[in-house]
Amino acid sequence: MADERVPRSVLHGVRHEGGGVLRLYLDCDTGVDDALAIAYLLASPQVELLGIGTCNGNTSAVQAARNTLGLLNLSDISDIPVAIGEGAHRPGAEVVHGDNGVGGVTLPDGGEPDPRTATELIKGLARDNPGELHILATGPCTNLGQVLSEMPEITDLIASVTVMGGAVRSPGNVTPHAEANIAGDPAAAAAVLAANWPVTLVPLDVTMNHRWTEADRAALRAGGTALHEALADMVPVYFDWYEPELGVREIPLHDPLAAAIAIGDLSPSDAPRLPLRVDPGGAVREDPSAPSAVRVVFALAEPGGPAILRRILQPRQ
Repeated sequence: MADERVPRSVLHGVRHEGGGVLRLYLDCDTGVDDALAIAYLLASPQVELLGIGTCNGNTSAVQAARNTLGLLNLSDISDIPVAIGEGAHRPGAEVVHGDNGVGGVTLPDGGEPDPRTATELIKGLARDNPGELHILATGPCTNLGQVLSEMPEITDLIASVTVMGGAVRSPGNVTPHAEANIAGDPAAAAAVLAANWPVTLVPLDVTMNHRWTEADRAALRAGGTALHEALADMVPVYFDWYEPELGVREIPLHDPLAAAIAIGDLSPSDAPRLPLRVDPGGAVREDPSAPSAVRVVFALAEPGGPAILRRILQPRQ
């Protein structure tokens, strides 16, 4: 049976549905894998990135905005608004992402953030693009939760929401059952998953299985642009964190994988619609009594790592 809450374009890409450009807002806490997701989206010709909002998580929302603006500078892009949002900085994230969120790499000054808050930016984009705006959240859901509180009717204006977060049937990464983004603001995550808009969740269940190796980092550096080199310089801290966790020198591609799924470059092979609830501690659990169902991606039709690398390395069009 077709799933009316999640359009095919969300799971299989607008290009597969006859072409067109996907209008996207990115909500992020720009750490290492968020940076990879941003590079991925900037390299995707089928995406119009209308705005980026930051939240506290991998680093502070203010530092995340600086990181994002620096990445846009390296990409010679100055027309995407970057707005600062809210939330509580997650203690200990520096161990994973470095003191500044991007592996200690110094990025160029990208100028001033947008004067609007992230929530104001989201509301404005939704009003300007009714029924056409897609949202991708790669950090805690704080900004989205606040938008739902301030403007509940926004659910009627949004085409889809994709959230990187949660550990549904696999172990968490901050507690045995909780993943960092959802645990960063469980109440906001609960509101986002329960709201009446099409939601696709991209949890650790799938992201931990799609990785890069040092060979991929070398290929990234060989891309030759300032952006490629900066990204290659960021990921060693990520490798250093995950190597003792995984037993191999590899990194999972949490946020770029969610980006690739959101825009349809990667198609799920297993993505059931499940009733989910979010515990106060951040665990995401299947619960038949949950108020709404969420599409949960458990597996992909192809390996994500090579596809993500190819996209980031392709010349911008």
